[in-house]
Amino acid sequence: MEVRSTLKKRERLSSKGAVESLLKTGRYGASGVLKYVYRKDNGLPYSRMMVSVPKKLFRRAVKRNLLKRRVREAYRLNKGLIVPGETGGTDILFIYRSKELSTQSEIVSMMVSALKSVGSHE
Repeated sequence: MEVRSTLKKRERLSSKGAVESLLKTGRYGASGVLKYVYRKDNGLPYSRMMVSVPKKLFRRAVKRNLLKRRVREAYRLNKGLIVPGETGGTDILFIYRSKELSTQSEIVSMMVSALKSVGSHE
């Protein structure tokens, strides 16, 4: 049986309270131009993610949205690197922090190293 790598709406981190608690109690890391904040054991049987591209870096929404799509796609393809534990999945916030546009392959390699780092921490 083939496992589909999709990114469902429930896998998006969107509630204000969840984001605030993630920023307050989460652990920080960086991989290339991607900074990330994560918190394990969210109490759900799946992981959730969110992408932020600051308006300060890219004034035009077209470029911000392009980068958010690229980061979400890289996560979707590699989300299997994070396995939910018995107490729940992981909440992750990715923050893009460069004034240069990265290619899809560069973002995928940064995403793989970030997810391996998050998956290895206990």
